Amino acid sequence: MEKGKIALEIRVYGIVQGVGFRSFARRKAYENGIKGYVRNLSNGSVEIIAEGDRKSLNRFLIEISRGPIFAQVERVEKKEIPFKGFESFDIRF
Repeated sequence: MEKGKIALEIRVYGIVQGVGFRSFARRKAYENGIKGYVRNLSNGSVEIIAEGDRKSLNRFLIEISRGPIFAQVERVEKKEIPFKGFESFDIRF
């Protein structure tokens, strides 16, 4: 694991599919130096695996909690998971 880096599994609930949430998450990840991926889940939520330093992840979480303009984020759940060392941040289908 890279020094000072952690990994989070984030679940975002609300109106978060069909509103540009994945593209928004990818843009915010790039802006904050976050690696990992985002994908829609069959239950209507969005899953994000995010790796970075705590400060960057905290900024990313604040932005994700707001979401893009047409999203309505009801809640965000997060838990720390093992670091994998992603090379980029991708949208997965």
